[in-house]
Amino acid sequence: MRLEDERRSENVEDMRGASFGGGMKLAGGGIGLVIVVVIALLMGVDPSQLLQQMPSSSTVAPSSGPVQSSPEEDRLKDFVSAVLASTEDTWGDLFRASGRSYVDPKLVLFSGAVQSACGFAQAAVGPFYCAADQKVYIDLSFYRDLRERFRAPGDFAEAYVIAHEVGHHVQNLLGISDKVHAAQQRTSESQANALSVRVELQADCLAGVWANRADHARRILDPGDVEQGLNAAAQIGDDRMQMRARGYVSPESFTHGSSEQRVRWFKRGLESGSTKSCDTFAVAQL
Repeated sequence: MRLEDERRSENVEDMRGASFGGGMKLAGGGIGLVIVVVIALLMGVDPSQLLQQMPSSSTVAPSSGPVQSSPEEDRLKDFVSAVLASTEDTWGDLFRASGRSYVDPKLVLFSGAVQSACGFAQAAVGPFYCAADQKVYIDLSFYRDLRERFRAPGDFAEAYVIAHEVGHHVQNLLGISDKVHAAQQRTSESQANALSVRVELQADCLAGVWANRADHARRILDPGDVEQGLNAAAQIGDDRMQMRARGYVSPESFTHGSSEQRVRWFKRGLESGSTKSCDTFAVAQL
C-alpha cells in the first residue's frame, strides 16, 4: 500500500503502557472458553455479546507506565494511524454526501488486556469495536497472528482488519447495530447467530467500499494488495477457523460467515464502492 504521503489520524490512543492488574481474567474455562476465544479471533466481534456471558471479576482502573515499543511496533502504529485517517476521510465524504455527519471513532492500542466500555478484554479476543464508547481496540501482536497463524500476510491484509472494525462503527452510527441487537434478544440462539453473520458480512463489504473509494481518490493500492485482502477474508471464515480449532465444522454456530461468504461480500464492496451493495439483510442467500 502507498501510505507514505497520507496524513496520520489524531484519534489513536496508545494504552500499551497501561496495567489492569495481573489477577484479572475473563470468567469461564474449559472447552467453552476455547470455543469463545476461537470465535472472537475471527475479528470484528462485538465484545458485548461475549463479555455479557463472561464478565470480569472486577473493574480496575488502569495504571500508566512507559510504552515499551519495538521498531516493528512503531511501524505498525504509524501504519494503523495512516489507515485510520484514510477511513476517516472516506467515510466523512460518504456521510456528507448523504446529508449525515460522520463521527470519527477512536482507535485504542493495548497490550495484553484492556478495559473498554463494553467490559474487560484480553488480547485473545482479537481486534474489536465497542459501540458503547465508539472505539476500536487492537493489540498489535494480532498482526503477527494474522501473518503466521492465519497465513494472511501483507499490509493490505493488516488494513482490512482496521477497515472491518470501522465498518462496525459505520453500522453503529447508522443505527443498524441497535436494531440487530434488539432483534437478537427476541429470537433463538441459532437465529441470533444468523443475524450476527449478516452484521459481520456487511462490515466486510463496508471495508471493501472504503478500499475502493480510498484508492480512487488517492491511489493507495499496489499490485497484489487486493489479493492480500481477499486472502485475509478467506482465512478468517468460520469454517476454516472451526476446522483449525476442532477438526470439524458446525454451520449453525457460524457468527461471521464462511470463507466463501466473507470473500464474496468484501469483494462486492471492493468492486462497487457503494454502500447500497452492502445490504446483507435484504438478501435471502448470503
